[in-house]
Amino acid sequence: MSLNTQELDKILGKADEAFRIYKKMSLKQRADFMRTIGEEMMALGDDLIKTAAAETNLPEARLIGERARTVFQLNSYGEAAERGDWLEARIDTADTAKTPPKPDLRKMLVPLGPVLMFGASNFPFAYSTAGGDTACAFAAGCPVVVKAHPAHQKTSELVAQAILKAAEKCKMPDGIFSHIVEPGNAIGEYLVKHPVIKAVGFTGSYGGGRALFDAANQRKVPIPVFAEMGSLNPVFLMPDKLATDAVNTAKLYAGSITLGMGQFCTNPGLIFGIEGEALELFKHTLAHEIEQVAPFKMLHQGIADNFSNKLQQSLEQKEVRVLAHTQAAVKTGEGNITVAQVDAATFLNNPLLHQEVFGPYSLIISCKDMDQMRAIVAHLEGQLTATVMATAQDAVQHQDLFADIQEICGRFIFNNVPTGVEVCLSMHHGGPFPATTDSRFTSVGADGIKRFARPVAFQNWPDQFLPEELKNANPLQIWRTVNNQLSKEALS
Repeated sequence: MSLNTQELDKILGKADEAFRIYKKMSLKQRADFMRTIGEEMMALGDDLIKTAAAETNLPEARLIGERARTVFQLNSYGEAAERGDWLEARIDTADTAKTPPKPDLRKMLVPLGPVLMFGASNFPFAYSTAGGDTACAFAAGCPVVVKAHPAHQKTSELVAQAILKAAEKCKMPDGIFSHIVEPGNAIGEYLVKHPVIKAVGFTGSYGGGRALFDAANQRKVPIPVFAEMGSLNPVFLMPDKLATDAVNTAKLYAGSITLGMGQFCTNPGLIFGIEGEALELFKHTLAHEIEQVAPFKMLHQGIADNFSNKLQQSLEQKEVRVLAHTQAAVKTGEGNITVAQVDAATFLNNPLLHQEVFGPYSLIISCKDMDQMRAIVAHLEGQLTATVMATAQDAVQHQDLFADIQEICGRFIFNNVPTGVEVCLSMHHGGPFPATTDSRFTSVGADGIKRFARPVAFQNWPDQFLPEELKNANPLQIWRTVNNQLSKEALS
């Protein structure tokens, strides 16, 4: 790595100093800072969009939408920070008549400290330099150190300048944000193991996320790593739904599989159905729809090569047969949109078919009956999403199966597609391992702020020395749970 350890130590030392100041700044100051970042991103105008398009092969319309989403995240998480609900402020007042006397207890979430973020390859804005993880950390009161993804380094540098400009405008402490563009695993491991770093955010492959998780747990003082590491997002076609709506369901999923050339962590990679005429109709329609879609360039050559290699590996497995396959120029970065099929017994006995092929690929698994489908669910690993395509009759008849499917996913979908992740409080973008390293937390929605905070209880503290959020007068007018009742009222 060209940056030596002394230079990295200096960067992280500034982040540590910034934390001591930033954590004391008001919720409104944090929110204003985040809103200003959004304004500075928008001020970059066409230059940002054209730079990202050149680095990622993404169409400008998609990038304009993603930039809008990123600014929305900054604004909405900033507003959430200011509202204070995420703080989970709790107050239980003293009771001297109790034996022994009950002390005054007050609890809230406080920021962890400097957070290390790794830029994602497939979202140059929304999951990168000023993306959701960065926004959540700023909202929680944490400085951020970003290690840029090399696939869109110029884009990352432009956004980093926007953040630094916003920090200057808002009089943020020096070191509130740092941007590191050095490639390679060694620098990432050094940063993860540095004692200044108190948490890590990552979106990428299982191998990358697991390596960071392991490094963080090898530290003298382990730290949390919130890693999203991929998902196959299984879809279960229920018998009655398939018998009554196979064609429309197939058309719906053709669009989901090919959206963005399949380069979403929520791409439907596995589709399960009961063998028979209805499933054959579904396959036939899906294959026809897939063949009408023209492939285009993937994000970068590395993703295209990885997709091509893993696709070939999957298709070479015993009993796997191609249903639809578009012709693409892999050497120039296009992806072959592919749908294949296999029987359930083969799928169950071949662990390789349970691995994600990141790109426009889905495998249809034919089950003999519902018992075999339920057996498959028991063997599936943790997923970001799982979907059932079902009628009301299916839902009544297969409640046990649905309960089993719920155990393996973070978002459970009924008669819809997994692609498309709404930014709102009720969204959960996470799932049981290995989809993520901690299924209790989301990386989308303002609840994601809680990843970068920890609870502290204050016992018998004089009111004047309490944090503003816990003072009797409730000067911030936030919602607090006082003696088990949700309230904004001041305490007498």
